Order: sequence, then structure tokens, then C-alpha cells
Amino acid sequence: MLTPFSGKIPSHIPKELVLSYPLHLGVTTYDNPYETLIPAIHKMPPAFWAPDADTGIAPAWVFRRAKDINRIFADTEHFSSKSAPFSQLIGESWDMLPLEADPPNHRHYRMLLLPFLTPAKISQMDARLRGHARYYAQRFRDNGGCDFVSEFAARFPVAVFLELFGLPIEEIEQFLQWENDLFHEPDINKIGASVREIKSYIMAEVNDRKAAPKDDLISYLTHGKVNNRAATDEEIWGLCFTLYAGGLDTVATSLGWYFRHLATHPKDQEILRSSPEIIPRATEEFLRRYSVTTLSRKCIKPIKIGEASLEPGDKVILPTPLGSNDPEEYEDPYKFDLYRKSRHMAFGSGIHSCVGFHLARREIHIAFEEILAIIPNFTIAQSSRILTGMGSVISQKNLPLVW
Repeated sequence: MLTPFSGKIPSHIPKELVLSYPLHLGVTTYDNPYETLIPAIHKMPPAFWAPDADTGIAPAWVFRRAKDINRIFADTEHFSSKSAPFSQLIGESWDMLPLEADPPNHRHYRMLLLPFLTPAKISQMDARLRGHARYYAQRFRDNGGCDFVSEFAARFPVAVFLELFGLPIEEIEQFLQWENDLFHEPDINKIGASVREIKSYIMAEVNDRKAAPKDDLISYLTHGKVNNRAATDEEIWGLCFTLYAGGLDTVATSLGWYFRHLATHPKDQEILRSSPEIIPRATEEFLRRYSVTTLSRKCIKPIKIGEASLEPGDKVILPTPLGSNDPEEYEDPYKFDLYRKSRHMAFGSGIHSCVGFHLARREIHIAFEEILAIIPNFTIAQSSRILTGMGSVISQKNLPLVW
């Protein structure tokens, strides 16, 4: 992990800050990275330049301290959110909106989304969301075990997405495949192919909604206004793709870690079973301890942060798993405490904090409530090995639970 890079290093990068980054795309481990890799990275310099940090093939600065990550999230003068990696893969230039939009345009896209993602709006969907969670839990209730990742964690958020977008639940297998290819496939060509297929599918639905709108999010965006004008097709697609990307994989990945924790910490599992009223508060500690996403920025104006001197064009990696477990920010950060008054970076921070955080929290609350009500005390199957992949999300490939 600490082997210095021997290639060509830009002149403004100190050689002692050139290190390998162990959380990049393509790295896998059978260890629990929250117990091994993340504590190890917190022994590295506060900021370092890694030749493999950006998707495992390109260099970037990595910041591990919460205060530096929050500072960069908030600094739109020196850092841009524009990166458009998915559009570049297919030779296009659209942005994921509002994620990759800078001020002042960012506000217009965020304001378009907010009314559809308020707590009041989400509460109207509560019974349907709970029905999806209950359906998948009941499918394996009598089996004595399941692979939680593939049988629940991956499926429940996709069902919610299809519900939001007014798409048929029968499409779930296709969307599961696209999700896997987008976020867990190291082959760039396969990722690009999935982007094209998803865009073709969603934009066909957009064209249908233009002629015949429904009560769904696609129709809402298709007929929405951006700064008092109609949204363009490129903007509609950018908004749809962000909700697709953000709403499926991060929730699925997070649920996998939460239920792995409960399977290996029976006292915590019993507390949530006996006192379900603390689930909303406990969720914040799950979000902190198991933050999963890594975001990026591009430096657009020279700036010095600690020992790091950044120049325009430098890529910056901002891992929320590191920020949320920063020993300089949190007391005993690697200890999980259901009663901790938790702060975290799971939803990012600043103007780009996750616009769908109300929905994400509600999905997590419902998953806890329904699984713990339907499935008896569970543990991890003996002799099982759980493979974890790194990248923009830290995701488990499997989670064999038994009861």
C-alpha cells in the first residue's frame, strides 16, 4: 500500500506524498475494509497523490480527514464538480444533474428535484415501499437462509426506483444487470455499453411521457422547468441518470453492510428487535460507520490544503468512508454505538449533499423494520467468505445469512 509510484510525477507533487490508494476500482478483499483498510489509510498522510486513485488507472489527490473533505465539498471557487465520466465513456458530454453541475446552474436543477423528494411526498409512498420490502423478505423467510445482497439489498432499492419512475416491476432483472455493470464491472467497455442501453430505455420512456404524462418522476422531470424554461432532453436524461445511479447502488450497498453488522453483533440486533423505536437514531450511526461512497472534484484554481499544493486540472478523490471514520473528527470512530449522537458524511456535504437523502433514510428504516419483524435472529453462515469490491462504492458481492 505504501509503495511509492515510480512513473512520471508532476513537478508540484512532493515525492513523499506519492502513495498507492487501496480503495480504487478493481481492488477486492475478503477482509472487512472498515476494520482493516480504512484504519490503515488513516495512518497515511492527511493528503496524498495516488497514481491509481481515479478508477484504478489515473492519478488523483486523496484526502482522508473530515475537515479537509468538508472544506473541498464547500469550495466551489477552487473545485468543480464537472467530471462526466459516464458520458465520456460513450463519446458524449452531458452531466449527471445536479451532481456534476456547478453554481449557479446547480441550484436550478436541485430546485426542480426537491418537491418530488420531500418527506411529505415520500410518506405518500410509504405503504408501497413497505410492500416491496415485505415481499422480498417473505420470499426467503422459510428457507433458513439467504444471500442477503442478491435476494434483498439489491432488489429492494430497484423496486423503489421502478415505483418512482413508473416503470414495470417486471423490468427488475434488467435493471439489476445494468446496476452491476455500471458500478461493479471493471471492464470500461461493458460500463459504456450499459450506459448506452440505460439511456436508450429511459429516453424512450421520456418520449412516451411527453405525449401521455403519468403520476411518476419521469413525467415530472419531462414537463419540469429549469430556471423558468422547459428542461432539455439532455437535462432530463442527466437528472434521471443521477437518480438511477444514486438511488440504486448506494442504498443496496449500504443495506448489505448494515445487516452484516447485525449478523456479527447479536446484541445490536437484539436491541433493534426489542426497541424498534430507536431505528431512526440508530440509522445515523450505521450511515456514519459504514459510509460507502467516494466522490470526486477537479481543481480549477491553485490552492494549498495542508501539505498538498493543488494545481488546475488535478483530480481530487473524497472518500466518505474515510471522512465518516476520521479519528481526528470522531471519538473512537471504529467503535459502533447505537446510541451515539452521530454526525456523518454518508450523504456528502455542502450544496451537493444528496438530494434524495429523505428517501434513502426511509428505505433504510423500512428495511430494518420489515426484516427484523419477519426474519428470526440471523448470523453469517459458517465458513463463508464475503468478497468486497472497492471503487466509487465499497460493496459486498455476497452476504450469506442463516437463521
